[in-house]
Amino acid sequence: MSVHKNEKNNTWYVMIRYDDWKGDQHQKCKRGFKSKKEAQDWERSFKLQSAADLDMTFAAFCELYEKDIRPRLKASTWETKENMIRKKLIPAFGKRIISEIDTKDIIAWQNELLAFRDKCKKPYSDTYLKSIHNQMVAILNHAVRHYGLKRNPASIVGPIGCKESDEMLFWTKEEYLKFAEAIMDKPLSYYAFEMLYWCGLREGELLALTPADFDFEKGTVRINKTYHRSHKEDVITTPKTKNSNRIVRMPQRLCEEMQDYLNMLYGVKKKDRIFPVTMSYLHHEMNRGSAAAGIKRIRIHDLRHSHISLLINKGIPAVAIAKRVGHETIYITLRYAHMFPSQQTEMVNQLDEEMAEIEKEEKRNVS
Repeated sequence: MSVHKNEKNNTWYVMIRYDDWKGDQHQKCKRGFKSKKEAQDWERSFKLQSAADLDMTFAAFCELYEKDIRPRLKASTWETKENMIRKKLIPAFGKRIISEIDTKDIIAWQNELLAFRDKCKKPYSDTYLKSIHNQMVAILNHAVRHYGLKRNPASIVGPIGCKESDEMLFWTKEEYLKFAEAIMDKPLSYYAFEMLYWCGLREGELLALTPADFDFEKGTVRINKTYHRSHKEDVITTPKTKNSNRIVRMPQRLCEEMQDYLNMLYGVKKKDRIFPVTMSYLHHEMNRGSAAAGIKRIRIHDLRHSHISLLINKGIPAVAIAKRVGHETIYITLRYAHMFPSQQTEMVNQLDEEMAEIEKEEKRNVS
């Protein structure tokens, strides 16, 4: 018998032997169960996981999924996935046997998500709905590919929401300058937002910057890491994608500003963060500056959109923009083209001129 009672504290524990993937035998002890049934349920789930038996619950399979996937991901990436699994998937499917989840269950779950309204009567965003559904698809795909699940009902039903929000907000240069003036009273805030707007950095890339990343002779800043806050600790990791590793040239005025800023920092070392704050600080300053400047509130990431939009408006080629901001593909950059419909008019005018030249040439040939 593998389930035992601890008479000292009146709890139950499980002592079980199992074989790992190498065939080596191990012993596992799990303590602290309040009842014998709770201990037996855990034992059954553990045995099903060890045998990869899809009669296990969805919650049990999620534990297996974590063991398989988590070592391959950045901590920040897993935290995002874990949050959706814990808040949106486990409550809906946790007690269900994974092999018994059907398309009708997925449809009912999707409809609940679509019907949700918060205290302000706002629904989930399309982007968030898409992300939640994608996570469900990913878990069931894992079960199909590696554990013998016959089909993925979430894939069969299809997605809800959309990958990217239809609305992409940005500031014009004039709007940004009003904002910058409003936050000049706090140097850290001012210089941080200057880097975000004029270089198109991601928040994490900005907050990971150190003095060693700047080359003022060449007028460049090196992007080779990103910052996030995890479990009340500062974490520095590699950037979002391979193309995120890049050297960004700064405008001359920004170079001068950043030199001034670094000279203000007392005792800062080459590898110290020059913006030793969190993302919540930037969000607070965004709120404060937007209100003071009397302009629309956009997300901090929308400053990156604003930078790209500015470059597009200046006629910079999409390939060059993609390289500057570290986009994984040029197609991401091309998504911004709709922001400047006036360019469509300019292009048509140029085409009209070309066709007019052709018409003139044809008339000359006829005569």
